[in-house]
Amino acid sequence: MADQPSWDDIFSSSRANTPPPVAPAEASREYRAEPVGEVAPEAEPVSRRQLRDDERPRPRERGRRGGAGNSGGTRKPRRRFTFVWILLIFVVIVGVGATVVYTHYGPQIRSVLGIHDTVDYTGGGTGKVVITIKDGQIGADVAKTLQASGVVKTSRVFYALLIKQTPPVAFHPGSYQLKSRMSAKSALTALEDPKNHVYTRIVLPEGVTLKSVIARLAKVSQSTGVTEAQLKAAAADYTSYGLPAEAPSLEGYLFPATYSINPGQTAHQIFQTFVSTMFRHLDADGVAVADRHRVLTLAALTQKEGGSDADFLKVARVWDNRIAKKMNLQSDATVSYGAGTSSISTTAAQRADKSNKYNTYANPGPPIGPISNPGDAAIKATLQPAPGPWIYFVVVNCSTRETVFSTTLAEQNAANAQLGAWLKANPGGCN
Repeated sequence: MADQPSWDDIFSSSRANTPPPVAPAEASREYRAEPVGEVAPEAEPVSRRQLRDDERPRPRERGRRGGAGNSGGTRKPRRRFTFVWILLIFVVIVGVGATVVYTHYGPQIRSVLGIHDTVDYTGGGTGKVVITIKDGQIGADVAKTLQASGVVKTSRVFYALLIKQTPPVAFHPGSYQLKSRMSAKSALTALEDPKNHVYTRIVLPEGVTLKSVIARLAKVSQSTGVTEAQLKAAAADYTSYGLPAEAPSLEGYLFPATYSINPGQTAHQIFQTFVSTMFRHLDADGVAVADRHRVLTLAALTQKEGGSDADFLKVARVWDNRIAKKMNLQSDATVSYGAGTSSISTTAAQRADKSNKYNTYANPGPPIGPISNPGDAAIKATLQPAPGPWIYFVVVNCSTRETVFSTTLAEQNAANAQLGAWLKANPGGCN
């Protein structure tokens, strides 16, 4: 232990081996060596901070990034960035200017350069496009529809081709299946081809009821896209179709005919077509707007009770004769309709039910509204019935619709007996 150096010896030895400090002035002169052969000017005093700053390493990376406090290396990147911004601004200005010039003088520029835009597609097109031509549209409207649907490239080329046709082309309202990107000639040929007419055909026979109309339309809902629920909702909104104020429903206002239902038509549009058709026929027959409800109510009754068109004239006269004599019309068809059945036979209880507003046994005058949708023959018979004294009639053969007209109750009872005999031989034949 005595031979080992003490802590004081160790520290004394360390200090002894440390080189003596260099004077600031000497260090400065050694660092800043003067050229040989020249007399260096007397050095100015240098502070310790300046010495530390001069001796601190200066990485090239910091100078390149342009950090604050770096010397020399920060100026070159700034000049490069400035040049890039100037270039970008120049490009933007030139681009905007070129766009403005081309927008205003594009056709002239393309003409000078020999560039010509195509104004029509070529060929028969691809895919599937369904367009609809509405009632009242002219050729110019059809041309715009074709362009908007992507069928033709420009409407003006199609219209220019259209007006050159001899004889003139007549477009019919409806939907047509075409293709996209068709030439004007191909599109016109396709529109004139009946095979491309897309529609659903629906037939409404004379005497059909509103309930049956809804059922018929519901059967083709897959092709029309109109559901039974939509049809019932549209029928319930009967006041929106321009009917007379006294009309209790759409019944009687749907003209029996064959209709083409185009894709995209709503339930309301379909019913409106039926109603509008009925109004056109009433107008053609000279029926005043104020008299529409009365005429249709009696015509619907005639349609339901009568057999042949010739019988319609006599049936219509029976209604007029009974109304003139203030007799109840006593139609079983009205009782059945109000009771929600379709049977020609009624019970005594049903005939006595005054709460049934359609019941012409218990209530005087015509029913509150039509019980079916009459056709032209029944309407015309109501307007001009055959002259005659009949106040009774009854169908005596439901297969042939043979009807007997009578002027006395005895004659009517005999006709009823004839019907009874037929029913006995043909049970349920009148239902």
